Amino acid sequence: QSLASILNNPHHSGSDSSWSSWIFSADPSSSIDAAAPPASKSLLPEADFRAYVESISEPYSRFVDVQEHFFLEEDGPSTSSSSSGEMGLKGGEGLAACLREIPNMFFDEDFALERGSTFQAACPFSTIPQNIMLQERLTQYLDVVEVHLVKEISARSESFFEAQKQLEDLNERMLEACQQMKELKSTVRLLENDLVGSATQVHTLSRQRENVLALHDKLKLMTYVNQAVSALRILVATADCGGALDVIDELQQLLEGDELAGMHCFRHLGDQLAASTDSVNNMLAADFVRIAIHNSKDLNSSVIISSLNMKDKLYSMSVEVQVNEEEETNLRELLVPFVIGLLRTSKLPAVLKVYKDTLTTDVKSAIKTVVAECLPILLNRSSGDSPATEKQTEIDVSGLNLAAKLRSLSPDAFVQLLVAVFKIIQTRLVRAAKIRQLVEQIVSGLQGTSAAEAVAAAFASGAAAVAAAVAAAEAAEEVEPQGSLAQIVTDSDPLNLRGRGVQLSSISKQFRADVLRENTEALWAACDAAHGRWVKLLGVRAPVHPKLRLQEFVSIHDVTQEFIAATEKVGGRLGYSIRGTLQSQSKSFVDSQHILRITKITAVLDQETWVAVDIPDEFQEIVDKVFIFDDSLENGEAESHSEANGECQPVENGGSIAPHDEKLETDSSTVTTVDKKLREKSIKTIRIGQIGYHTVNSGLILLKMIAEYVELSNALPALAAEVVHRVAEILKVFNSRACQLVLGAGALQVVSGLKSITAKHLALASQTITFFHVLIPEMKKVLSVFIPDPRKALLLNELDRIAQDYKVHREEIHTKLVQIMKERLQVHLRILPQVVEGWNKAAPDDADAQPSQFARTLTKEVGVLHRVLSPLLLEDDLRSIFSRVVLIFHTQLTETFSSLEVSTPQ
Repeated sequence: QSLASILNNPHHSGSDSSWSSWIFSADPSSSIDAAAPPASKSLLPEADFRAYVESISEPYSRFVDVQEHFFLEEDGPSTSSSSSGEMGLKGGEGLAACLREIPNMFFDEDFALERGSTFQAACPFSTIPQNIMLQERLTQYLDVVEVHLVKEISARSESFFEAQKQLEDLNERMLEACQQMKELKSTVRLLENDLVGSATQVHTLSRQRENVLALHDKLKLMTYVNQAVSALRILVATADCGGALDVIDELQQLLEGDELAGMHCFRHLGDQLAASTDSVNNMLAADFVRIAIHNSKDLNSSVIISSLNMKDKLYSMSVEVQVNEEEETNLRELLVPFVIGLLRTSKLPAVLKVYKDTLTTDVKSAIKTVVAECLPILLNRSSGDSPATEKQTEIDVSGLNLAAKLRSLSPDAFVQLLVAVFKIIQTRLVRAAKIRQLVEQIVSGLQGTSAAEAVAAAFASGAAAVAAAVAAAEAAEEVEPQGSLAQIVTDSDPLNLRGRGVQLSSISKQFRADVLRENTEALWAACDAAHGRWVKLLGVRAPVHPKLRLQEFVSIHDVTQEFIAATEKVGGRLGYSIRGTLQSQSKSFVDSQHILRITKITAVLDQETWVAVDIPDEFQEIVDKVFIFDDSLENGEAESHSEANGECQPVENGGSIAPHDEKLETDSSTVTTVDKKLREKSIKTIRIGQIGYHTVNSGLILLKMIAEYVELSNALPALAAEVVHRVAEILKVFNSRACQLVLGAGALQVVSGLKSITAKHLALASQTITFFHVLIPEMKKVLSVFIPDPRKALLLNELDRIAQDYKVHREEIHTKLVQIMKERLQVHLRILPQVVEGWNKAAPDDADAQPSQFARTLTKEVGVLHRVLSPLLLEDDLRSIFSRVVLIFHTQLTETFSSLEVSTPQ
């Protein structure tokens, strides 16, 4: 193939004697013959190739000129070669001419006689003579092609044999070159043996000595590593964690370097070191947790049980559980080696997580144990039985049975249970806080102590281990199996150090931050677990607590509040869950108590007879001690009047008032009156400052309820705002219901069964309403103590609106009293024309010096009303009412007399 390309290359060079001499020494016509014969123009579509022919015409002409010029310069071109070239050229044209004689279909690429259409076109004849002629024609076509092919081959045979000859010459020259190379190599070998052999041997021996020394060092290193591995097994077996870590660090440095590279005997050394490291970490973690949790001599449940068996009360919450200085020093000395070891392996954050889980479990287990052991004793004490003995059968404290028994505890017993739980929790949390403090001191470096350098070196080692794990994880680009160092790095790596190319100093700072965070979260988790168990204890009794008395609930509330304060002080974080539960139960208690009081005051009002009652000293003490008043309220004491001999007739649907004698007695048989024992020391009025107010039984009960609300607000400061709402609501209920019963005459249809609503009833209702109207401003002062300032104005405005409602109610009662006398006047004015007519008909001599029956009756009724009201109402209220009565009398009498003709002295 290469020779063919050379023969057809028109750009030959005469400088190469080895190739051009035989390539161009042949007949020049042979190179022309070697070229493919040009195709006949008749076979080429000229239109398609015209552009190509035009583009190469000029270069081709130059090529032909160069060839002809070269042929002329050559010496003695043979005639036979020229004739052979001409024959070859003509032969190419002859082959094309003969091909034109053969039909084109025989040269088609898809020519196949088995196809019917092709066979029909090639053999169209059907008779035997025609087929014989067709066979002869096809044979002629074959002969034409074969003859011309033979001519073409013969025209190119000389060039082929010439090329073969040149190849044989080339082979001979190559054999000569190989022989010369063999001789040169033999000469070089002789020179090496005689001149450089000894020097080479010296160099080889020196290199062998170096290799032997290196081998000796490797053997010594292998012996050292083997001894170190054996020592490591012994150190791990004897729990010498510090020494084991030292050996592991040395072997790890050798393994990370090049000293042990390629040693097949140490191919498992990395796995052995990892296993030893895990064993050391497990021992360090177990010892750390044991010292931090299980190695304490704190208060346990047996002390609590013994106290309960002796009927001791555990209400004292002021027990301070502290670790003295000696214990703290011993505890620090115990923790230092384990913390340093865990820092060196960068496992301290992971171990602190284990410590957190163990501490949480220990707190829960301690609470469960205390509840299980204290509950039978407290149940017996609640039911009045003797203390539990050793033969007492165990009770089932699982599931619903435990919840039922907790609900059956008395409030006092439940408080004792909470105190016992609190003391157990307090001891563990105080120790956990001390552990956190000591770990922080160790991590901070223990400056000024002998362990400071060890801590610093441990931190550097731990940070380097973290950095190596991060680099390995980045290189592997996959998460290591759980428990590996990379997993620990990931677990304690909130800032995603992987993939960020951070510096070792940054990793060290982050590692320190992880340790401190996990150390703090362990204590937080213990506090959260204690809060969760306390919340469950409260939640089990959620249906019971709203039904307790105030002091009972407050005792549970106070114990819980002190527990929250103590745990938050130890843990340094707010307990939102337990605060929310306590707030929810407190609100439920307030709502339950409020519903009971609303129901009670409504029932008391329905049974109210609206008669004055004596005021026991207990209620005066409520006013004097619960509410504080200024001297400015003193407007003089209402004058005491003797009891009236009669009172106004009842008002029934606008009926009249007539004189009627009636003894004023207190119905002490009514269930809603104050207990008789409280009447032994009593007064007629309840005093606010220097002013006394008459009141009815329901008013005293409402006062007692409001005092209880104030006590509730003081006991539960967080619900002070809720208490204000409830006080406002009960004041509204009392005011509206009193209005319905007295002014609306509803008392005629309720349980009290009054036959009529008298002026005395109205006066007592006015006094009761006035008493609470004066008391409301003092309620605001007392109830607003624990209300936050942003809400204070809004809540107190609600009480101001209620005070205004009470004032309006009092004015309506006074208006009703004035209306009674106005109606009586109108009744008497109807007979005044008849009286005047009698006067006019009488003789002048019959003048009577006595007042008329009209005047006597009217003035008597006014006097009766005054006698009824004056002992009950305040002087200002009395003057206001009768000023309006007198004004109405003046107006009505003047109008009536002005319409009459009076002409007699009478």
